[in-house]
Amino acid sequence: MTQSTLSEKFKRGAEVVCRQGLITFPVTQTAIAIIENVVGESEEELDLIYAFREKSSQTMEQLVASSGFGEEKIEKLAGSLAKKGFIFNQPNSAGVMVYRLLPLMMVGLMEYKFMGELTGSREEKELAKLFEKLLTELRDVTQQHYDHLLPLFSAAPAIDRTVAGGKTADGKAIRIIPVEKSIGAPEEFILPSQTVEEIINKFDDIAVGHCFCRQRRSLLGEPCKTKAPVENCFSFGKSARHTSAQGFARKVDRQEALRLLKEAEQAGLIHKAFHPNSRESSPETSICNCCKDCCDTLRTWRDGTLPMINSTYHLAVIDAETCVGCGTCVEWCPTDAIALNENGVAERDESACLGCGVCARFCPETAISLQEGLRRVFILPPRLRSA
Repeated sequence: MTQSTLSEKFKRGAEVVCRQGLITFPVTQTAIAIIENVVGESEEELDLIYAFREKSSQTMEQLVASSGFGEEKIEKLAGSLAKKGFIFNQPNSAGVMVYRLLPLMMVGLMEYKFMGELTGSREEKELAKLFEKLLTELRDVTQQHYDHLLPLFSAAPAIDRTVAGGKTADGKAIRIIPVEKSIGAPEEFILPSQTVEEIINKFDDIAVGHCFCRQRRSLLGEPCKTKAPVENCFSFGKSARHTSAQGFARKVDRQEALRLLKEAEQAGLIHKAFHPNSRESSPETSICNCCKDCCDTLRTWRDGTLPMINSTYHLAVIDAETCVGCGTCVEWCPTDAIALNENGVAERDESACLGCGVCARFCPETAISLQEGLRRVFILPPRLRSA
């Protein structure tokens, strides 16, 4: 049997990793370079990655069969790959250890590599540049095949869920307009937690890391324009146990978690909750606190790479009689869903409103309320050139 060369192992490892997750990446030289950068020249780690080519989640028994390694070797290699951001290794509900190969992003290698406290080293900057190039290549694919991708985009589930903030800048409660029933929601639908406090109080295991988006942009020489706090990337339950064990985050108690989330809200950040496989009926795995300029979800949409697909239970409502046309809400809105009309009054585009409540938080006239009602926000990426 012909022995594979190191370069061949890098390529086939990239092929396996690029197939993982919600987004399939083309196997470019950039993707291969990312694998080289993170794995280094550990051929055995590359071999273990290749063992996931047919099944992305495996037990120890399954990995022994697919890799050809013994249990002790697998445990050592998987542990190393977990610390590098490639493998999620946590026991399932039955207590059986499961090893899952992570995708390049959403949520995977990119997030974990930039979630810990960084040093600003040359290696970190080089990896940040590689991921930026990878996203540029993905944008080019999207733009080249725009029309063919529309049905896939339309059928995709919501990537994340916006959880509205509850207070204005002066500490008053944002006015909520209740509805008796969400139009289009199935009878058996159980509404997920609608405040960060409700989410935090569900979990005994909570961990906080650094915002991987703001940290990566800083490495690229683009520090956050809003100077937002950085340590507010939360993970819960099994995810918290994993991120803290691998050094990507630190364990915190509920009190500190709520303090950090309040700090994020005061800075105008958007709470975005994530659920396993986008199933909102399952408990949250994490909360990101996103700023308008750094957030990858917002940037990849604005840059023409991916659509914005979001679930929300709120919609901003502007009182035209109270609005003085100051434009504060226009400046803060993360999706440019608000503009001043010909009369100088703010108007909101429902199709683009995430219901995050940031506009209501900073409105100096308290002219914005939040109306309840389950919605899916779907915004196509701009078409940058003809197909």
